[in-house]
Amino acid sequence: MTDQQHPITPSLELVQQWTDEIYGGPGVVAASDDICLAKLAAQWGADQELEATLAEVSFLNSRALADRVRAARRPKPPSLKEQALKAAHIEVDPQGRNGSLIIRALEALPND
Repeated sequence: MTDQQHPITPSLELVQQWTDEIYGGPGVVAASDDICLAKLAAQWGADQELEATLAEVSFLNSRALADRVRAARRPKPPSLKEQALKAAHIEVDPQGRNGSLIIRALEALPND
């Protein structure tokens, strides 16, 4: 996972609360490993819950519905190309003069 915000990411305050519970009280600052583990655990738990929910409604016999729900609840993070295009557009002036070559080059790349 990149540094971008994942749709299922516990707040730093919640991670700190969990760290306090694990290490026996306040005062221990959540380390980057603690934050990473909390993110992965939250994401895993949410994925398990989503799959269990979709299994419960499987009687509808609609794979398309399950796929739409999964796509809506677990959007894919933006590709590197999409992130670069967004960053390039932020840097471009309102008339689109600066960076237009970079933007055109990025748009020409295939989506990954």
